[in-house]
Amino acid sequence: MDFDTLDQFKAAPKGQYGKGPFALVIAEDRVELASTLDHVQSLGFKAIFLLAPAGLEMPPPPAGAEKTRHIIRHPSRQPGAVTKAVNALAEKVPGEWVHYCFNGEYLFYPFCEDRTVGEMTTWVMEERRSAILTYVIDLYAPDLNVHPDAVSLDTAMLDGSGYYAQTRRNAAGDVMERQLDFYGGLRWRFEEHVAQPKRKIDRVGLFQALPGVRLRDDHTLSDEEMNTYTCPWHNSLSAAICSFRVAKALRTNPGSRCDISDFRWHKSVPFHWSSLQLMELGLMEPGQWF
Repeated sequence: MDFDTLDQFKAAPKGQYGKGPFALVIAEDRVELASTLDHVQSLGFKAIFLLAPAGLEMPPPPAGAEKTRHIIRHPSRQPGAVTKAVNALAEKVPGEWVHYCFNGEYLFYPFCEDRTVGEMTTWVMEERRSAILTYVIDLYAPDLNVHPDAVSLDTAMLDGSGYYAQTRRNAAGDVMERQLDFYGGLRWRFEEHVAQPKRKIDRVGLFQALPGVRLRDDHTLSDEEMNTYTCPWHNSLSAAICSFRVAKALRTNPGSRCDISDFRWHKSVPFHWSSLQLMELGLMEPGQWF
């Protein structure tokens, strides 16, 4: 089912999409849009919603998936578009799990090669958790002469270290329990080209659509407990969203592209497209899920 506008989608009746989990892919352009959709499909999401501006050509769905892909036409780069679309989807699928990402981004969670996203969310709910904190891990091509937009699936690299966290405080300056602001990757190494509010790499990228819970512009949720990186009694499962988005932006924006000729540094490592590699690097953890 396709929608000509986001308002048309918001006006559609609830409960017509069945059981989740569901994914929303925000298409800013066509770069690796097809591979992102294929990756999301492979993880076991029951339906995929695609937010895309009018005129952006969509890759055809694989055979048998026509009824589980839904296109919502809306300017995806418009300020507030992401939060409006995610919150609209959450309202349409109450109680179900929702993941959102951009084209050129790929969700990884512990043991994702062998276990579906539904199996993972079922486990998380048994631990009385309703959200999974995801860390956005920057990917980049090693040779910008060969790949001037910094996007290369076959030769992708990531930073093997250089990640850190800082205490998160509310507007009154109080420390927020079990919440941290996480930094690292290209946003840290090239921070002079990244606006301060966009330097964090943490995102609540997979959560349960609960009554009254809203996604905010800083990729946190209005329920503060759902923004925590762990529960009070033991470590919680976390996930990673491996993303070419920042590298592509740094190579596209006029203010940064001439200053960057290579993203590699002495801590760069080839990305093996493996959940085990991400866990070994400390970029996500299984918690009690084995």
